[in-house]
Amino acid sequence: MMSNNMVKDLIKKYNVPGPRYTSYPTVPYWDKKGIAYDLWIESCQKAFQESNSSEGISVYIHLPFCESLCTFCGCHKRITKRHDVEEPYLETVLREWMLYIEVFGERPKIKELHLGGGTPTFFSSENLKKLMNGIFELSDVLPNPEFSFEGHPNHTTKEQLQTLYDLGFNRNSFGVQDYDLNVQKIINRVQPYETVQKVTNWSREIGYESISHDLVYGLPKQNMNSMEQTILKTQELLPDRIAFYSYAHVPWIKGVGQRGFDENDLPKDQEKRSLYEMGKQMFSDLGYVEIGMDHFALKHDSLYKAVENKTIHRNFMGYSSQKTKLMVGLGMSSISDSWYGFAQNVKTVEEYQKTVGEGVIPIFRGHHLNEEDLILRKHILNLMCHFKTNWSEKNQQTPMLFKGLELMKELEKDQLLRIDKEELIVLEKGKTFIRNICMCLDARMLRNKPTTAIFSQTI
Repeated sequence: MMSNNMVKDLIKKYNVPGPRYTSYPTVPYWDKKGIAYDLWIESCQKAFQESNSSEGISVYIHLPFCESLCTFCGCHKRITKRHDVEEPYLETVLREWMLYIEVFGERPKIKELHLGGGTPTFFSSENLKKLMNGIFELSDVLPNPEFSFEGHPNHTTKEQLQTLYDLGFNRNSFGVQDYDLNVQKIINRVQPYETVQKVTNWSREIGYESISHDLVYGLPKQNMNSMEQTILKTQELLPDRIAFYSYAHVPWIKGVGQRGFDENDLPKDQEKRSLYEMGKQMFSDLGYVEIGMDHFALKHDSLYKAVENKTIHRNFMGYSSQKTKLMVGLGMSSISDSWYGFAQNVKTVEEYQKTVGEGVIPIFRGHHLNEEDLILRKHILNLMCHFKTNWSEKNQQTPMLFKGLELMKELEKDQLLRIDKEELIVLEKGKTFIRNICMCLDARMLRNKPTTAIFSQTI
């Protein structure tokens, strides 16, 4: 058992800026030349041919509109109360989907689909139905798919929940963040417990298999007492999953929203980590199991079963209970992943609609993975999902892997991990520092260390 002083010393030592590793290479280290349009198309076709007939593909649809700005938010969004933006945007998403269908040359088989935002439940039930029917018209759905969406409790109706369920959605997540009114006011996200209770109960009545609540630690004005009260309220609703995110304070990237409060109100270092440790212990007492980084699930949930079955995967949507080689991102700012390459769509609604209207998939930057990237990507993915990796096969080895293992000697000395002959295992207390461990394998960052702030703190 570590003493408090030992914990403080480790946090002081390792609390540095670092990526969250929803991809490798991470976006700031994508090739500055980007990925050529033709190469991206070729990469998609290759991944599609390798996966469509077996595991199927994933689809992510970015629905960017929100009625108000939450000051903690790091997502790409458009703030508006005008709902006449819905139909033109969804028509563009369906046109983009048709462009990808033309690239594939045959009907895709969808295994996983996620609506993210923004606020997907900004859209009316009727328009959500039109969107999904448009997607399904040109594709097939594999058995036992996972369809999920993000909902804002203040802007989610029972009709929307029923409509999406009838369309095949079996999982949802609600952004709770914190129940303390002082915290809610400062992040401009006031939503009573009763509102969250209502949408959670509706979801259960309708038949959703998995309900997730997103909580955030490290928000301005948070303290141990307010966080404890938030978790006690969460206990009353007992969602199947909990995402317990570390607030990423990056105002130099996200601009005006994250500059909407005094940084002195943010819990720092050990104080912030104490919020997490208390939450983790309370979740454990309630029967939740820690899954990868920032996620907890009850043992009946598919995410826990994916850990047991070793099928858990991590991508730009976060943790998933199943893996597909190809993930197609539709909508402004969406990122697609062919395993061999990444491509991100343009970041404004206007440019997105204009480019798709011209019959062009609207990517503006990307990265084609070389052999070293592919090897290191697999090791980092193993660590983020399973807290271990090995290099027993020759095709799992590259010089930068062994350089990274040398860099981990200090972490091994601090008893955060163990390096055997052909295997790396993250120890229990090392799970807190998983981002730091992965950074030792981040060849692109090691070769070109950032000179300006581009990442949030790791702890």
